[in-house]
Amino acid sequence: MLLFVAWFEVFVEKVLRVQPNVKKLFLLVRAGDAKLATERMQNEVFAKELFDVLKEKHGKDFDSFISKTVYSVAGDIIYENLGIEDCNLREMLWEEIDIVVNVAATTNFYERYDVSLNINTLGAKHVLEFAKQCTKVKMLLHVSTAYVAGVKEGIILEKPFHFGEALNKDLYLDIEGELRLVEDRKKELREQNSTIEAEKIAMKELGIQRARMYGWPNTYVFTKAMGEMLLGHLRGDMPLVIMRPTIITSVYKDSLPGWIEGARTIDSIILGYAKGDISCILGDPEVVSDLIPGDMVVNAMISAITAHSNQHSEFIYQVSSSLRNLVKYSTIEKCVYQYFVKNPQTRSDGKEIKANKFHFIRTMPIFHRYMLLHYRLPLEGLRLMNLFLFGLFTQQFNTYWKKYNFDDANLERLRKAMMNNVEMKLFDFDPKHIEWDDYLINIHIPGVIKYLLK
Repeated sequence: MLLFVAWFEVFVEKVLRVQPNVKKLFLLVRAGDAKLATERMQNEVFAKELFDVLKEKHGKDFDSFISKTVYSVAGDIIYENLGIEDCNLREMLWEEIDIVVNVAATTNFYERYDVSLNINTLGAKHVLEFAKQCTKVKMLLHVSTAYVAGVKEGIILEKPFHFGEALNKDLYLDIEGELRLVEDRKKELREQNSTIEAEKIAMKELGIQRARMYGWPNTYVFTKAMGEMLLGHLRGDMPLVIMRPTIITSVYKDSLPGWIEGARTIDSIILGYAKGDISCILGDPEVVSDLIPGDMVVNAMISAITAHSNQHSEFIYQVSSSLRNLVKYSTIEKCVYQYFVKNPQTRSDGKEIKANKFHFIRTMPIFHRYMLLHYRLPLEGLRLMNLFLFGLFTQQFNTYWKKYNFDDANLERLRKAMMNNVEMKLFDFDPKHIEWDDYLINIHIPGVIKYLLK
């Protein structure tokens, strides 16, 4: 088996550790040339603690194993042919690769529209076009996000988008038109001699405006949805799996419990609490926070590859916990409080940060009054509560406190199709097996403190 990955470290580690059939693993690395790509791969992937178990397994032969198995490829998904300029290298990849996995994305909710379109939308298209050139290709696995569903309430089904489908049912989403709009707007800005900063702001505002017009809450999920549409529309007979995880959290069990890279929504709250910067949360404590550990996402990905290679159809999987083993924000708050009571943090001056329970504020008007009472002077001085920012915050509030669950019937069928108990244990992605209090207090929060708190 051969893989081409715009990488996800937990996935790379698992494949190398437990999949002996993978003879070569090609990693697409954003770098100027092959030498820089290799250096970046060594420094940003294999130097990490996550790979210690693999290093112990291979001992002194680890470097030799990596050099024979993993190959860095300089490129970028924003370009055709993935930016791989060496035609001989491209031809070799097209002849050897049989599984293509794309996890590349910009996850900034309010990214520049042009940047987000290039990576999340056109990037998906470029990966598909590259996969179609691979003569032995058995599957393209594309990692998206469950939040392409937008702000719907109720049960969110595992179903593909129709090409041009907008969440605002009154509109047709013309993806080519959106690309032209971006180029026209940038041309206008250049003709006006706009500064780099002015262009950046204009592109961010345009992304938010277009996302909301079509029914999505932010630029990230909007452009990811368009990426899915292009894949479904252009795939032909390409076997396609789209994985839609919810909020990915730290590794639960395999191979380094607590390992995490990059703060997600709840991690920002944990970090703010650890520093003594957060005393209240805007939201309903009884609302479900749909968390899923990173290793369970990886296990679902590997299981889908095994199940659907050479099946010339499109499969959608939502990797979530809200339907089968929900965790509420009140549980997260309780666990955060209990952890920091037992493990108090200290400020830079050495003073201990006292752990206090969160105060949940359920409505925007009450939150507004709270902010004015507690932070009126600094807010006025810095002009942070201008209408634009407050508008963004209101939209984000409305998005994350909707009451919904993600259907995972397809994923449950995939789990039941696993061959034996050994497989089910090695590639466990059943959220029913998560004991949330234990996971949050003993694994996730310590992981956030160890790997994210600077």
